[in-house]
Amino acid sequence: MKYLAEMTFVEVQDMGPEALVIVPIGAIEAHGPHLPLHSDVIIARAMAAAGAMALEARGVSPVVIAPALQFTSAGFAEGFAGTLSLRPETVTAVLVDVLASLHRAGFARILLANSHLDPSHIASLHEAVRVAREISGLAVTFPDITKKPWALRLSEEFKSGACHAGQFETSMVMAARPETVRESIRVSLASNPASLSQAIREGKKTFEEAGGPTAYFGFPKDASADEGRETLGILASILADAVIAVQSGGEAS
Repeated sequence: MKYLAEMTFVEVQDMGPEALVIVPIGAIEAHGPHLPLHSDVIIARAMAAAGAMALEARGVSPVVIAPALQFTSAGFAEGFAGTLSLRPETVTAVLVDVLASLHRAGFARILLANSHLDPSHIASLHEAVRVAREISGLAVTFPDITKKPWALRLSEEFKSGACHAGQFETSMVMAARPETVRESIRVSLASNPASLSQAIREGKKTFEEAGGPTAYFGFPKDASADEGRETLGILASILADAVIAVQSGGEAS
């Protein structure tokens, strides 16, 4: 496993056509009063690193991790200080250009490791993948963890839809970057079982409308680093399984 930003251009040239590059994708947005704004980025980077190790263990190599894409559409959190949000069409255009650049650098296989679940963001990623495949014939794999079969592997909190900055995400941040968690605040937070997925189906557009006045949903008080490591392992296996499925002639997303 290598990190693209730490390589020289000569080293990238020498990777060869079998190299696979993972693009971690997150957001800068409110994650309750206990997690940093870049929690999704922390998770996406940890997910990508774990996925790279899982892929290499299954014979897929070499694997390179690209810099994280962290400016994206975050409309649900726009009412909270510090959230940075782009228009969905901008996100699509940026990702198409990133994918094209990676292709020009010699990467024939690209894998997206996404941890930001805002619906406009997810739609932008799917559109970027479609455009990249159509224009350049790129082999882009995007396992969308909000959809079956991938979502069925994740925690009960995740499947309930009450999982923004809750037990699911907080656990992974505790595992990957524990020093960023405001622990004294986390352990004092009340549970918020309001389902974001249900709110989205009802047409809600913001965390506040969805029942998250302080930008968290779920059960952050119940989070643990052990659960976070277990969840990252599951996400790593999802990434690896998605790539292997494509190699076997299955769907890329």
